[in-house]
Amino acid sequence: MANRCEITGKGPLSGNLVSHSMRHTKRRQMPNLQTKRIWVPEEGRFVKMKVSAKALKAISRNGASATIAKAKKRAVTARKPGS
Repeated sequence: MANRCEITGKGPLSGNLVSHSMRHTKRRQMPNLQTKRIWVPEEGRFVKMKVSAKALKAISRNGASATIAKAKKRAVTARKPGS
C-alpha cells in the first residue's frame, strides 16, 4: 500500500539534506501515518485506514462519517475533467 493518507491525501515530500559543509543530498520527508481501526456508526463496523495525525484530529473533532464523506467529495471533485 502507498505511503499516503487515505483522508487528506498527504504523501512524502522531497527535498535536500544539507550537511555542515553545505553538501546537498536528496531526502524524503515522510508523513506521520498511523494505521487505525475507526468505528463508522452508519455502517456499524470498524474500517481499517492509514491516516495522518492531522486526519485523526479531524476525525475526533468532526466524527468519522463526516470526515470520510468530506474526503470522498473532495476526491470526486479533484477527478472531474475540465475543472
